[in-house]
Amino acid sequence: MPEGTVYPALHRLERDGLVSSEWDTSAPRRRRVYSLTPDGAAALAAKRRQWRIFARGVQAIVGRGAVEGVA
Repeated sequence: MPEGTVYPALHRLERDGLVSSEWDTSAPRRRRVYSLTPDGAAALAAKRRQWRIFARGVQAIVGRGAVEGVA
């Protein structure tokens, strides 16, 4: 994914308190490292539940084999 997509998304997640970041200077070149916050972990769990409900609905409509065959 291009930087113009990834970094704005990370900044929004950080602004919303779903990830936190810090500078890692242990390598020769410093880098920004992002981690999920407790609120971020809860939001991820909620999105996973929503996805499973959606996927079950699609499976009910098109049949299990059709959904499993999609990568």
